Amino acid sequence: MESSMYLPEASLDAWLAELASSHELIVPRREGDAIVFGPYDPSVSPDISRDATAPPKSSVFPACEEIMRYTSVKDTDDLSKTLVHMEEVMPSGSRVVFGARPCGTRGFTVYDRVFDAPAMHDPYYVARRQSTLFVTLACSEAGSACFCHWVGSGPADASGSDVLLVPVKGGWLAEGVSDKGRELLSSPLLTPGEKYAGEAKAAKAKAMESLDSAADLKPAPEALLAVFDDMEFWNRMSAKCISCGACTYLCPTCYCFNITDENKGMEGSRLRTWDNCMSFQFTLEASGHNPRPTKAHRLKNRVGHKFSYYPGLHGGAIACCGCGRCIKSCPAGVDIRQIVLAAMDRAKASRQGNTTGEHA
Repeated sequence: MESSMYLPEASLDAWLAELASSHELIVPRREGDAIVFGPYDPSVSPDISRDATAPPKSSVFPACEEIMRYTSVKDTDDLSKTLVHMEEVMPSGSRVVFGARPCGTRGFTVYDRVFDAPAMHDPYYVARRQSTLFVTLACSEAGSACFCHWVGSGPADASGSDVLLVPVKGGWLAEGVSDKGRELLSSPLLTPGEKYAGEAKAAKAKAMESLDSAADLKPAPEALLAVFDDMEFWNRMSAKCISCGACTYLCPTCYCFNITDENKGMEGSRLRTWDNCMSFQFTLEASGHNPRPTKAHRLKNRVGHKFSYYPGLHGGAIACCGCGRCIKSCPAGVDIRQIVLAAMDRAKASRQGNTTGEHA
């Protein structure tokens, strides 16, 4: 089976219809000024003109999912007792997600270390992850908020993809990344793409060159720990934040969730829903105590988790894909890049000050 095939732009709609005949197909589509992922509609062409406003994370980690149903019935032998019958609700079917940029799907590599690891195996996440294929589009050029290269990635990083489409003359070179992805390239609508390999390589290089110089984030984990108790710093960093949570809901790597039971009479469902660590209620205890009482505390945790705590637990891997959605969609203009750089500068200045004091 060929690992790289040529997909003509004129054959895209036919190929998508072919994929939709055997999989649930999810594509980017325009809704007002936003581009979001939703079910494929053959009468509406997917919008791949730019990176989607929201990443495709709900295809594997839904914003709200039913994980269990239960029914309560009276025990006929002892009416003082109630019996509860439970039924687990497992995901089913196969999905193909088309049209995400590589950074949007690279986020699942962050999820995998949490939900599909020796210490924790989440059956709902794993079932969807194993049955979902991602056909991504390599970026032609970087946007103003892109910083994927800061976190060890790039505009054509295929680490979260099954098929990577690289723009070439008249279409795309479709590169099979996984075995399942290569199976998608067996369509007669695609032709061998060896002659486009050089053009695809040049397109990747050009996209990489469109990025500004990358900051060295190696000191970030230690630096963020060094300013952990510096609330003057965090109050300054969070001054503009309005705690709306847009950064968390649009982030491909945020995975906080809540579990609730929704009852209707003697029946009900257990739901898992996305939660927002920037919300006051996220850590609010029943006693009324909140260990993260201010937005400064909450922003400190969000940034610290991505660039310090998670890397400390997972071999240095940063829990950020550099897509820039939290920057572009923040109504107050909070920039996570500036916060991390400021923390590194603060920690460096503190170290230099201590060294000067010791020599004095």
